Formats: sequence, structure tokens, C-alpha cells
Amino acid sequence: MDILITGGAGFIGSHTADALLAQGHTVRVLDSLEAPVHPKPIKPDYLDPRIDFIHGDVRDEAALLAALQGVDAVYHLAAFQDYLPVFSRYFDVNVTSTALLYELIVRENLPVKKVIVASSQATLGEGLYADATGQTYLPDIRSNEQLAQGRWECQPPAELNGPLTWLPTDETVANPQNQYGISKIAEEKIALHLGKRYGIPSVAMRYSIVQGPRQSFYNAYSGACRVFCLAFHQGFEPSIYEDGQQIRDFVNIFDVVDANLLVLADDRADYEMFHVGGDKPMTVMEFACVVADVFGVKDYQPVPCGQYRFGDTRHICSDVSKLKALGWEPTRDVYKSVQDYKVWLDQAENLGDILAYCKKQMAKMNVVRDVQSDTAVTASSKY
Repeated sequence: MDILITGGAGFIGSHTADALLAQGHTVRVLDSLEAPVHPKPIKPDYLDPRIDFIHGDVRDEAALLAALQGVDAVYHLAAFQDYLPVFSRYFDVNVTSTALLYELIVRENLPVKKVIVASSQATLGEGLYADATGQTYLPDIRSNEQLAQGRWECQPPAELNGPLTWLPTDETVANPQNQYGISKIAEEKIALHLGKRYGIPSVAMRYSIVQGPRQSFYNAYSGACRVFCLAFHQGFEPSIYEDGQQIRDFVNIFDVVDANLLVLADDRADYEMFHVGGDKPMTVMEFACVVADVFGVKDYQPVPCGQYRFGDTRHICSDVSKLKALGWEPTRDVYKSVQDYKVWLDQAENLGDILAYCKKQMAKMNVVRDVQSDTAVTASSKY
């Protein structure tokens, strides 16, 4: 097949391209090479030379139409992300480009046989919880007042009984709490509804926290693997927000690629949305210990830094049963992700003080805030 990958010079896109080439497909990439993912607008060295590369923006009708010529399938992975107060841009890039993709396929009668779009676990917000009686509940964002007091857990409303317990959350849930998650819900609906309306088999993939080599060093907000690995690489204590007991769902990049290839080939995936996660919940502190172990830091004891990031979810873990029913299984653990990322990091040049830059950006956006409680515990700046 001839396959187009938008955003194909990025983390998930480039690895997907490698796997498609290995299967004998022909791959074209459309990518705008924008910062911060790409600090310089230069095609990355890791892109296979067999790829037909087009430098262009997915919102540019002429560029997207040219990239679509002669292709059988599209992976629409181009996206605007991170935690920035430029709300309109999330919808301009993530939503408008998806609508334009379907518009061009329909208007130009292009023989595209399948479209696979990248969604996100961010569409779940806090995910699903249950009270002591088993009644389920979708919490809203935790208030800044609550977080400043160091009260971390989601609070039940008066009509529920007892403390809330987080649950693995399936594809029926949509409760986004930030601009990125909201834009991804819109992107899913465009793909699945317009796809069905016009007979274009389409699939939406809600990726959890994807980890592995080629993940950008420069996103200010996202990427626990990136942040913790950079800290240990540069000799600093990683910043552990809240109490470090937040549940997260990490998935290896090569498991994500396996899922991407599966839904391309399997007609049972058509017009469906799937969670793509690691299927193993882990606390932030547990993950920090994994990174420390990989970097050879002995007797590491993670300590919360006395701060929180307003807008973070408390606990989130995706139920991947639906994708597993198609025969997919996550087979690489977090050690594999961190080990591969360390190799990638060790090979990098001219990193500079990325951590300081990211902290400055988050402070500028008022994302990172201090706990007001006298009991807040802070960590040293060096290990």
C-alpha cells in the first residue's frame, strides 16, 4: 500500500513509518517540522531515506492535497499539544486539519481505503471512579484551592458514599478537562462520523502516555520519561509533584506501533475507537525509581518537591480490553522504554539546560504552583 503519515517526522509517526516500510509499504510523510518538537526546521536524520518527505502544514489545503495523491491509507498523527494557553491553535491544528482531510477525500473523490487518527487519553479527563457502593462517577478538574492545601484525591459529591476509587476507564467515557483533550474529542467525532457517512473506513486511537526513543526533549509539559531521564542524565533530582502516588498508564512506542499496524490490516477496527495503553497502572514514584535504576542511581528515595501542576489528573489508566480482543497485547515494560530512551539521550548533542527552560515555561504559564500546607515536603536540587 501507499501510505501517508501526517506528522510522520515526529515520535509516533517516524516509528510507524519504519514498521510500514519493513512490511513492504511505500511511505510518504507530511510534516511542518515545528518547534518545540523540532528545534530546527530540518528533516531528522532518523527518517528513513526511502520516505517521500514533504515539508508542509496539514492546514494548508494545497500541501495536504498534494500529499494525498495516490495514497491508499492515511495515518493522521500531526497534532498540536503540550500545555499552552493558545486555545484556538489546538482546534485549528487538531480539528481543522482533520476536517480538511475528509473534505479533500470526499471533494476530490480520492480512493483512500482507510484513515487512522491519533487521539489521546486526555479525552478521559480524570477517568472513571466509583464510590463505596459501586456507583460510578466522572470527577471534574480538582480545584486550585484543594490542591494548594495538599488534598490530592478527587472529592466525592454529597450524594455519593465514602471515598472514591479510581477504575480502569474504557472507550465509552469522554470527560476532557483541558483544551488538548477537548480538541481530540472533536477530532475523533469528525473521523468516525464523517468516515461512516462517506464510506471511508476510519479508526481513532486514544494513546496513553507513550514512551521511547525519538520523543522530543523540548516539550515544556508532557513526557514523564523525558523529564525524569533528563533530570538523572544532568545530575538533578526529578521534580515529583503532589505526593507521587498519582496513577499513570505508560505504554511503549513499539507496542503503539504494533497497534497502529493491526488496525490498518484488520477490518474489524473500522469505524471504531481504541484505547492504546500499557495495561499496567504505576505510580509516579514507582516510575521515578525505575528511571533511577536504569541510570544507575543507587539507594534512590523519591521525595515530593512540594509543588503541583494545576490541571493534572490524579489517577488515570485506560482499559485496553477492546484492542486486546483484536489480538493486540502490550509486551514491552517501562524498563524497556526507559532503557531505549537513555540510549537516545546519550547520543544527543547540545542539549543545554532543557530542564531549566521547561521549568521557566511552566512557571510563566502558572502551571506549577506551591503547596501552601506547612507539611509540604521538598526535595533537594541535587541527588
